[in-house]
Amino acid sequence: MRHFLEIAEWSAPELESLLNLAVHLKLEWQSGGNRPVLGGKILAMVFQKPSLRTRVSFQVAMKHLGGDAIYLSPDEIGLGKRESIPDVARVLSGYAQGIMARVFAPEHLTELAAWASVPVINGLSDASHPCQAFADMLTLFEHFGALRGLKIAYVGDSNNVTHSLGEAAARYGASLRVASPQGYQMSVEAAEHLRGMGLALTLTDDPKAAVEGVDCIYTDTWTSMGQEAEAEARRRVFPPYQVNADLLRLAAKHAVVLHCLPAHRGEEITDEVADGAHSLIFQQAANRLHAQKAVLARLMVS
Repeated sequence: MRHFLEIAEWSAPELESLLNLAVHLKLEWQSGGNRPVLGGKILAMVFQKPSLRTRVSFQVAMKHLGGDAIYLSPDEIGLGKRESIPDVARVLSGYAQGIMARVFAPEHLTELAAWASVPVINGLSDASHPCQAFADMLTLFEHFGALRGLKIAYVGDSNNVTHSLGEAAARYGASLRVASPQGYQMSVEAAEHLRGMGLALTLTDDPKAAVEGVDCIYTDTWTSMGQEAEAEARRRVFPPYQVNADLLRLAAKHAVVLHCLPAHRGEEITDEVADGAHSLIFQQAANRLHAQKAVLARLMVS
């Protein structure tokens, strides 16, 4: 039984196969609908953090594949508080054929997977966001026709999205430059992990140097969920890292812009760029659906 907890746990050939499956399932849907390969199967969706894209994309993906999904809010479970994680994992394994969890602590996912007898999918944790990174790779593959050799620049807070983006870039043969201000940069341990995966990784505090000549500029909100108390301090630090028209001009002429959303327009990205000709932001968001179909089908089709 496989789980989808971290990109790094899947080999390059496995991820290449998964990408091909996502492309196939998207084309199949556009050609009249997906085959009900998950007919009669249920995905239990455990949320500690609210979400637009994660909830809707997983729920719709299950329906497109012939199955169904059940949303479980923080109040309904109280993961690790109202009920122990091992108990939750074993109870849900008796009702559903898969579990997707969107949590704060990554240890909660590890513990769910250890006790569940069905596949567990990481819908996001404070440490990583592999479903997002996989959808990002699908989006870039659709646009460029290949991933190997692509130059990606991430500008902003070195967060969970950055970590999974780096793992995905390593597995698919792209390089990554990360520009973050002092105090918000990738940890030494995270950088060593990514370089150990073979990633050509450059870390800097200079956003202009990071984006020079790249194929893709990626950004995320300066203040992630759970960091609201830091919002004002972050707004004073991050303005030089805004993805705007001036920064975009330093990238390759064919460069595209990605953002995992939600966007705080006027902060990390301007309307001009988010809605401009270089933006793939909403194609990227739509691809969460098709990327997750591939993960669900690969894990839950028996």
